[in-house]
Amino acid sequence: MALAKGITLAENAPSEGARLLAMMGPPGHSFVIGVTGPPGTGKSSLVDRLITVYRGKGLKVGVIAVDPTSPITGGALLGDRIRMTEHADDQGVFIRSMASRGWSGGLSRATSQVIRLMDAAGFDIILLETVGIGQSDIEVVGVSHAVLVVLMPGLGDDIQVSKAGLMEVGDIYVVNKSDLAGADLMVVSLLSLFRGSPRSPPALKASALSGEGVDGLYGAIEKIRGGFTAGGRDLRLRSVRGMIIETARGAAMEKLAAVSQTRTAALANLVLDGKMTVETAAAKLGR
Repeated sequence: MALAKGITLAENAPSEGARLLAMMGPPGHSFVIGVTGPPGTGKSSLVDRLITVYRGKGLKVGVIAVDPTSPITGGALLGDRIRMTEHADDQGVFIRSMASRGWSGGLSRATSQVIRLMDAAGFDIILLETVGIGQSDIEVVGVSHAVLVVLMPGLGDDIQVSKAGLMEVGDIYVVNKSDLAGADLMVVSLLSLFRGSPRSPPALKASALSGEGVDGLYGAIEKIRGGFTAGGRDLRLRSVRGMIIETARGAAMEKLAAVSQTRTAALANLVLDGKMTVETAAAKLGR
């Protein structure tokens, strides 16, 4: 499939991927839903439910599941794709697992390129599931039009800890595994966090296992997508800004990785001998 080959190119040779994308129009067709949150909260199962809902509406769905990197092969562990095998034979669904490859913030270096490739391929919805590394898993907000933060009962104390990070990026908060004790209390805790704040994102209960609450989640997402489909430029600008930042950061990391060990060692010797500061050496390394 041409899309799969294009994504592989973007992952393994970003400069070649960039040349491919240069032949395509600007992004903006696909509505990108970022799905983030701590590990074990059921993000993949919830994504699976959303695929079913959107396919039921006749929409084409692309899924980017950023998995932890295998310390042995450097590839993705592919846990997310395994959990979504129900949609493997659906021609209206394309699921791609990507290795984070040590990239911080829950995404992969090539995420923005893959989004643009899926956009050009005509997908109506792109579900972007992040690694799930907790509070720092917030870069997803930059490239998405709507961000779902998935939590579960039993994380109550962690909400306060995450208040300055993960809890500031969501457009919708979902308490998954709502059959567990404490789900109602967690929703109340979430709502109290935003009381008196300019932001008032919805906090919903859902169960990816039973499907309970998924229709309500779909309705909350559609309220945001309504502005997007009506031509809302602000949402599109948010996503494109994020793509620019991610692409620039990826290029900088590539440049840094290409720096020879000899040059790095020479700068380290100058710092150790007191002839240069760490900051000056870092600036020289980045040029």
